[in-house]
Amino acid sequence: MRLNTPHTPGRFALASTPLGWMALAASEQGIRLLAFADTAEEAEAAVHQDGNDNAFVRDDASLAAWVERIIAFLSGQQHALDEIPLDIQNGTPFQRRVWELLRAIPCGQTRTYADLARKLGQPTATRAIARACAANPIAVLVPCHRVVRSDGGLGGYRWGIERKRALLALEQQYATPSCGTGIQRMPALAGILLLCFALSLTTLE
Repeated sequence: MRLNTPHTPGRFALASTPLGWMALAASEQGIRLLAFADTAEEAEAAVHQDGNDNAFVRDDASLAAWVERIIAFLSGQQHALDEIPLDIQNGTPFQRRVWELLRAIPCGQTRTYADLARKLGQPTATRAIARACAANPIAVLVPCHRVVRSDGGLGGYRWGIERKRALLALEQQYATPSCGTGIQRMPALAGILLLCFALSLTTLE
């Protein structure tokens, strides 16, 4: 995960995915934002939030390869995502430490907010961990959806609890050693859950 100086101009792309509309924004160094929304307009608005102002111009073609790989993953084909570079420019030092821990959670597994707090050596910082997860600007690639509550509840998710549930259901169908590496058909249960999510979006239109 690369850390750079803020306000580097970049490009963004919009695409329809099994989890709704996706906005992907990147600099020359890597992905700076991956967000989900119910409409294309909301997805584009997300690009210009978080202090990004008008630093991005739309260029779907130049980001097509990354977009296709992410959509393939969300569709149940296990294309490796670990090799997609990230360019984290926002966040406090504490938030960035949390985001690094999120990247270390294997696909198909979860950790609790308390687990991460203990990992950081700050066992009472569970609420701060939750706030850092909520501030994460890069869905899926910085997998804050893999953090749940100690009582078994899903907790929150910046892009909607149904998306979090769908992502966890999809990932749990894969064997952990191969998740995110290679290609595999989407198991039936994960496919049904993603289809239900897509239908729920349709009813909102």
